[in-house]
Amino acid sequence: MRDVQLTVPGKKSPSARAAAMEEVDLDGVGEEVRLLDSYDEENLEKNLRRIEVRVSGMTCAACSTSVEGALMDVNGVVKASVALLQNKADVLFDPTLVKEEEITNAIEDAGFEAELLSEPNASRTNPHGTVVGQFMIGGMTCAACVSSVEGILKNLPGVRKAVVALATSLGEVEYDPSIISKDDIANAIEDAGFEASFVQSSEQDKIVLGVVGISGEMDAQLLQGILSKLHGVKQFYFDHVSSELEVVFDPEVIGSRSLVDGIEGGSCGKFKLLVKNPYTRMASRDLEESSRMFRLFTASLSLSLPVILMRVLCPRIPLLYALLLWQCGPFQMGDWLKWALVTVIQFGIGKRFYIAAGRALRNGSTNMDVLVALGTTASYVYSVCALLYGAISGFWSPTYFETSAMLITFVLLGKYLETLAKGKTSGAIKKLVELAPATATLLVKDKGGKVIGEREIDALLIQPGDILKVLPGNKVPVDGVVIWGSSHVNESMVTGESAPVLKEINSVVIGGTINLHGSLHIQGTKVGSNTVLSQIISLVETAQMSKAPIQKFADYIASIFVPVVVTLSLLTFFGWYVTGVFGCYPEEWLPENGNYFVFSLMFAISVVVIACPCALGLATPTAVMVATGVGANNGVLIKGGDALERAQKISHVIFDKTGTLTQGKAKVTTVKIFNEMDRGEFLTLVASAEASSEHPLAKAILEYARHFHFFDEPSNTSEFQTYSEQAKFSGWLHDVSDFSVLPGKGIQCSIDGKWVLVGNRKLLTEHGITIPSNVENFVVELEESARTGILVVRDNSVIGALGIADPLKREAAVVVEGLIKMGVKPIMVTGDNWRTARAVAKEVGIQDVRAEVLPAGKAEVVRSFQKGGSVVAMVGDGINDSPALAAADVGMAIGAGTDIAIEAAEYVLMRSNLEDVIIAIDLSRKTFARIRWNYIFAMAYNVIAIPVAAGVFFPLLKLGLPPWVAGACMAMSSVSVVCSSLYLKRYKKPRLTTILEITIE
Repeated sequence: MRDVQLTVPGKKSPSARAAAMEEVDLDGVGEEVRLLDSYDEENLEKNLRRIEVRVSGMTCAACSTSVEGALMDVNGVVKASVALLQNKADVLFDPTLVKEEEITNAIEDAGFEAELLSEPNASRTNPHGTVVGQFMIGGMTCAACVSSVEGILKNLPGVRKAVVALATSLGEVEYDPSIISKDDIANAIEDAGFEASFVQSSEQDKIVLGVVGISGEMDAQLLQGILSKLHGVKQFYFDHVSSELEVVFDPEVIGSRSLVDGIEGGSCGKFKLLVKNPYTRMASRDLEESSRMFRLFTASLSLSLPVILMRVLCPRIPLLYALLLWQCGPFQMGDWLKWALVTVIQFGIGKRFYIAAGRALRNGSTNMDVLVALGTTASYVYSVCALLYGAISGFWSPTYFETSAMLITFVLLGKYLETLAKGKTSGAIKKLVELAPATATLLVKDKGGKVIGEREIDALLIQPGDILKVLPGNKVPVDGVVIWGSSHVNESMVTGESAPVLKEINSVVIGGTINLHGSLHIQGTKVGSNTVLSQIISLVETAQMSKAPIQKFADYIASIFVPVVVTLSLLTFFGWYVTGVFGCYPEEWLPENGNYFVFSLMFAISVVVIACPCALGLATPTAVMVATGVGANNGVLIKGGDALERAQKISHVIFDKTGTLTQGKAKVTTVKIFNEMDRGEFLTLVASAEASSEHPLAKAILEYARHFHFFDEPSNTSEFQTYSEQAKFSGWLHDVSDFSVLPGKGIQCSIDGKWVLVGNRKLLTEHGITIPSNVENFVVELEESARTGILVVRDNSVIGALGIADPLKREAAVVVEGLIKMGVKPIMVTGDNWRTARAVAKEVGIQDVRAEVLPAGKAEVVRSFQKGGSVVAMVGDGINDSPALAAADVGMAIGAGTDIAIEAAEYVLMRSNLEDVIIAIDLSRKTFARIRWNYIFAMAYNVIAIPVAAGVFFPLLKLGLPPWVAGACMAMSSVSVVCSSLYLKRYKKPRLTTILEITIE
């Protein structure tokens, strides 16, 4: 039965469909918050204008702040506001002082891409901005194909960015769905001669389901009827061969689980649906590609072997040789057999090379397929012409049918081995995908919230808010919060921490981790692409898609490689032919029954087929793919090849102190009161002042005060906000008014009509408060013992001080020493005072310290080192580190840090272990050492092989390469490069004892 195309009546075109989707989105989103709504419209002068600019390239809050700063520095800009999630900047400016082009230029000068949008009005479109779609692209064979597809995609209207990866056959396209649909993009790729299929996108409006239970036309019609009645379904297509159902639906109207339940319920249980994981489908397609290449290779080999045997073995077997010499019409039987077999190989099995070469030439580019098609066609056409010429003239020249056959066979063998090797480079993603469980147990509740049953569902159908049951030994299906039960969970597969973590009520759990002992009920909070595991997979995939700057060299070489090789081939042919005609070399060099034309042609064909641009094109992306996978396995997430390349040049590493070098678990160790106030009353006063602050030191003070009064230790699983809320409503704290935070200094507020300050010396100095000598001596003593001194002032008088200690991470000192041994200079930057900073730095072995630095100043510290030409890495964990992480050449965020810090960084250290800084640098150095070896091999291969194939050494050494041997060499060269990159999978993280040259007896 042929494929059944199922469509809803009144089917729309892709563009119309995209437009319809946008309309639904607008209805569902509600009122959008204007960027400049807070600005008083009535006060706008008539000569001021407002424009909207689309800003591409922003990744975090630091980026949006950077864009805002760049805009405000432009003379004539009155106000600028940047929306990170919408990728827009709303700018109010005076057109008499500044032009629109100057505004966009300012954004571009800040390192971002800018595009002027129409002026804001009441009708707002596309509130979600652009969409990132992922496409599987078939038929690419080398870097030239990648450049061709990227060029086509970037020229499409509505496409913002396009990146294509040869190693994974994937393309990621950022586009505006209000201008172009993903179907239009796929059609454009197919029009260029490649195969294209949509994999997934950030829209999440399409689901692929495997359908069990359809056996005939009646079942297909039943399925069509069910889908047509489901509200929110836009389009559907059922492939009877693969039993896959593709459904495009409106997520605002119907959820994926409701869709599946609707189909299964509508069929009265006849149909069973399974959700197809996009990554699993991609893996199966990789397997299909490998199988297809193997079938082509075996078919070519089975047809080529008889051709080779007729030339090599049959002349030694009289009976068979006599049969081959039997005259059958104008040709001998052997000639007829060779011609027939090789024709099937050349135009049947080898058809793919002609198709690929044709589309490359049609797009104005060249690739390896052009060389294969040229070489095999030249050999085939010459052999056919030699046969025809012999039949006409009676002069029989040697034929070279076996050259064409063996060339195609060896190239297909190389392609098959290459697909196998490339499949292994993406093993990291496959392992990560396998961490997620296939199914989950959903607790079904009635309207009153009482559990009335449970059902097993596909894990991909979980929705936010679902209550899920996790039994001992099972995997946690999605990110969520424990609402019932207690257990220990093994999170090593995600965070790298080997010790099981206790999970109680209100504890956060991560999807893919293993529940060890007790039963848990969790409420799903993040599902689909929002889970930690999905984001890790996305990070690894994005990194593997990205291009390292060093790859630009390979792309340039690939763009000129084929024309240069063809030119060299022609020069080889005419060089040997002309010198032969003029008698520059003896006729004894010619093959039996050969002539100068045949002799020259074989050298020219060898030059064409031995040259290999694929090895150059695969040198970088395969190594980057393996390295990012290896990094993920070791708890180091790398966001791209460019970050990997910069990391190997790092000369300075800047560490934040709190939460990076230290454990980030501040504790009050000392309390000193300088007046007659009771200790409990003093702690109540300080805790009241700090209860509204979210600073880690405020948390430590509040915990200490609560423990002093109630012997109550808050649970480690609770959030700080919980501490503050509990403290506020417990009745033991004073009422606070006029509270304000002074970043880098402390807080100020009013309690019982008296002004209270809690902070450092800088806070007191700015308020003109003199610090008594006995207080100063006490604080100095604290600071010299690596503790932070917090001063408390009431009514302009210092009434007490607290000493707060944050223990160092146990590996901090060893890692610092290891970096020094590796030739990297460590620096510590902190907002803490100089004495505490120096004491901590001395303890870990850091010589260069920058203290009392405000958050914005950390980025300036980074830039000060960059001005000297140094490559600087910043290691941090907090929101206050994000500007410095963004400013650094390589930002490394501690995995336990804030989302903003992780967004701003290029490396994420999942285990929150400083030893991973060494792993990150060491892995990048080994990766680029491997890439350089790949380039050396690829370049050396072509530099040596082409002259050998051209016969440069033939006059002296009689050294030449038959075309079929040249083809085998070409096939093996790209396989060798991929295998070289795969060697990185054997990477072992460096042992600190080796780096520090410690001998263990």
